[in-house]
Amino acid sequence: MHASPTNRPYRFAIQGGSFGDPAALGEEVRAIEAMGYDEFYSSDHIGRPGTAGRSGSMFVVEPFSPLIVAAQASEQLRVGPLVLNGEFYNPGLLARHVATVDRLTGGRLVLGLGTGFAVAEHDAIDMPLRPPGPRVTRFGELLHILRALLDEGALTFDGEYESIDMDDLGVEPLQERVPFLVGGNGRRLIELAGRYADIFQFTGLTFGPDGSPDVAGFAMDALEGRARWLSEAAGDRDSEIERSALVQVAAVGDGSAVDGFAERTGLSVDVAAAAPFVLAGSVEQIVDKIEGLRETLGITHYVVRDAEGFAPVVDALT
Repeated sequence: MHASPTNRPYRFAIQGGSFGDPAALGEEVRAIEAMGYDEFYSSDHIGRPGTAGRSGSMFVVEPFSPLIVAAQASEQLRVGPLVLNGEFYNPGLLARHVATVDRLTGGRLVLGLGTGFAVAEHDAIDMPLRPPGPRVTRFGELLHILRALLDEGALTFDGEYESIDMDDLGVEPLQERVPFLVGGNGRRLIELAGRYADIFQFTGLTFGPDGSPDVAGFAMDALEGRARWLSEAAGDRDSEIERSALVQVAAVGDGSAVDGFAERTGLSVDVAAAAPFVLAGSVEQIVDKIEGLRETLGITHYVVRDAEGFAPVVDALT
């Protein structure tokens, strides 16, 4: 199914925290690090959407600033946005921002990137959201420009949507290669991930043209198809790409959470129970599921939102 080595170590991350309170955030990330988590992520939304379960400060703050606080409060925790809406950003200015933040976080930045999807957020700031096809084409140009500017500091490029002529970015990241995490579902996006991603993140939610969420991406046959697309696109890079899942339900000790999630979303219980985005049951059951998913999809990197609740699984697998 995939060429990703099965002996790749498991890594776990947390998304969300007290982003409006630096003291509380510092305490949280120190606790997260002590529990064995490897990474800490923010998010990139505008306004308070109030749909699809999104609410609270983790979804409304500027995504980079809290990461600097989190890195300074921890010793080794890697930090990043999960994921940036690529439509919001000028590539050259974003490259400068990323290089600067990488320096200010001690070379611990992971750059999460996606195409964006929420029409309402774009409407709120009077920024049109391109249709899916052009959006993905432009996203490929964004990835190309970022990779070149962060690696080499210079690029001349004239694309369909973006152009740049820069002799010197003016700031170098501390890392030799700032890792890119690319998340999404469509084949063209996955092919871009095969070319540019250091981490590819499977996501269960898909989005209609108006940005409305759907759970069509949860089925295992669809996920296995995406895994094949990634391997085919990556070619010789396949074993270098870490596979990831953004977990929607993490309920250690509560197997009934699968039924509840299925009922809320309209999924069958079997589909919800098999998907990597729902991890519920005893520690042993979740560990068995994660080990099975490593074999079928190559996933070794999980992002959850309940640090303390999920810690027994982290402890069992690291």
